Amino acid sequence: MAKDVARPSTEVVGQEASATQKAYLALRRMIVVGELQPGEKLKIDRLRSELNTGASPIREALSLLTSDLLVERLDQRGFRAAPTSHENFVEILTLRCELEEMALRQSILNADEAWEDALVLAHHKMAREGRDDPEQFEERHKTFHMALLSNCASPILMKFCSQLYDLNIRYRYLAGNALNYQQRDVSTEHAAILEAAVDRNADLAAERLLSHYHQTGAFLNGLFTMKDPEG
Repeated sequence: MAKDVARPSTEVVGQEASATQKAYLALRRMIVVGELQPGEKLKIDRLRSELNTGASPIREALSLLTSDLLVERLDQRGFRAAPTSHENFVEILTLRCELEEMALRQSILNADEAWEDALVLAHHKMAREGRDDPEQFEERHKTFHMALLSNCASPILMKFCSQLYDLNIRYRYLAGNALNYQQRDVSTEHAAILEAAVDRNADLAAERLLSHYHQTGAFLNGLFTMKDPEG
């Protein structure tokens, strides 16, 4: 008679999943904000110590981050933070513009009062946040941009848009203090996008959204002529 195989309890499985999720979120943040630099080797022992967790959650989190294109798996040599390049930035910006325009137009086509209320609230929270805490502002900023697209009724498209946002925002953090918005009124740009979306004017909303991205993109693109983002 075969012996019963002991199975981990639901509580243990839940704890392991929770540890992996915490490690995933922490590592994702460290890569996006540049605490872990592009191309940097991600050593399990060091990350275990920094995040005060086990090796398994770290490995599982790094595997998840390879799907997000923020981490690369090295054959027989572990993991590294995904490198950056001018070509990579241009590809991200191009895809982001194309996919977000598609999602925005569909979102406006499906517009209803609940979507509008959520969008207005997201904009209000972003505008109120200010830029004293860059990470908190970026969280509000992403919430606003995703709220614009959230009514597109396409979970796969939303996932791609969210992923591209994170890949793009990484370049913003790498630019650091060189990226200052004093020459632009970004708050007015956001308000104009909101106004067109709430008015259900898909053509104008898309035009303003893409102009918003291209202005930031042009600035970041120029940084590559001044410095190597991996340097």
